[in-house]
Amino acid sequence: MSGRRDIRLLLADVDGTLVTQDKVLTEATKAVARELRDAGIILAITSGRPPRGMSMLIEPLALQSAIAGFNGGVLVKPDLSVIESHLLDPATAKQILKLILDHGLDAWIYTQEEWLIRNEQAPHVARETWTVKFDARVVTSFTDAHLAHAVKIVGVSDDLDLVAACEKAAQNALGDKASAARSQPYYLDVTHPKANKGTVVTTLSKLLSIPPEQIATMGDMPNDVLMFNKSGFSIAMGNSSDEVKAQASAVTDSNEHEGFAKAVRTLVLRSAVA
Repeated sequence: MSGRRDIRLLLADVDGTLVTQDKVLTEATKAVARELRDAGIILAITSGRPPRGMSMLIEPLALQSAIAGFNGGVLVKPDLSVIESHLLDPATAKQILKLILDHGLDAWIYTQEEWLIRNEQAPHVARETWTVKFDARVVTSFTDAHLAHAVKIVGVSDDLDLVAACEKAAQNALGDKASAARSQPYYLDVTHPKANKGTVVTTLSKLLSIPPEQIATMGDMPNDVLMFNKSGFSIAMGNSSDEVKAQASAVTDSNEHEGFAKAVRTLVLRSAVA
């Protein structure tokens, strides 16, 4: 626990952590973002969302550090200029797409600039459009040209057991060729092996010259455990599964009950003062 006394950076997940189930930043969350800044602690965010799908958070949170979209597939500055990106290997992307479709999931492809889908009426498309605040481009099929520019491929299904099974199959089939982890119970995110939230911690550590032991992380999903394992202190949201909670240093309230703000005040800022 002593590592908490010298936290200089808090890296937070977005959906299920920073925002409510309705994808809203509460006033308490905005307030603790200011309190972190006043305490000299940097707030950074990472998400499976594309960077432009997080742009609405930059001003209210007064973000000044790198923003890690696509689980670290693309790191951008607050003006959305690219710091670094990691495209999937085209042959690996082709293998991923086939695996997802063979398991009966729908598939989406994200490039640095676009979100590609085959059916705008498919599950979660409307919700995702509302969340990221831009429209997908509908294509009749995914081509080699699309796969050559893929930063993230998503498997989507409301059969949550099927998504979990596909996650395990992808991890077994892909090995170190890609990172595969659920960002929501209904989303399987597959990215470049360097595009995972654990690598986001080590990348920010180097960019900002902050040792990992002085970095705190907060999240709610299995893909957040990767950053828990690389940081000095980790906080699981109350809405996390027991499996995720077991991997964290501490557990806070849910995203529907100000879990982020409570954790910042009781576990991050209070320790900084101590």
